[in-house]
Amino acid sequence: MKDVDLDRLLKSAAESAAGESIEMPFGFDTRVVALWRANGNGATRGLSLFLRRVALVATAVIVVTSAGVYYQINQSRELSEPSANEFAIADSVIQGEFAQ
Repeated sequence: MKDVDLDRLLKSAAESAAGESIEMPFGFDTRVVALWRANGNGATRGLSLFLRRVALVATAVIVVTSAGVYYQINQSRELSEPSANEFAIADSVIQGEFAQ
């Protein structure tokens, strides 16, 4: 879209917003609520299924990340032991050589 077209659209939007504000027709909200209730549990069932799926996906993500954290902690514990850490072994050999 060109800048000229965008400026024209923005100006027309500003002029319409500066004029009279648009309100909902009388009784619109009550009609919407009445239609929602008349549909029964269809909308509620759809919302509950959506929320259930979101909760299941969130639980799966939590389980996977917890397994990853557990693996990293175990790996970190193995590296912190002096006999398993190659750098600690090399450091102790170097300190032994310079101590003499």
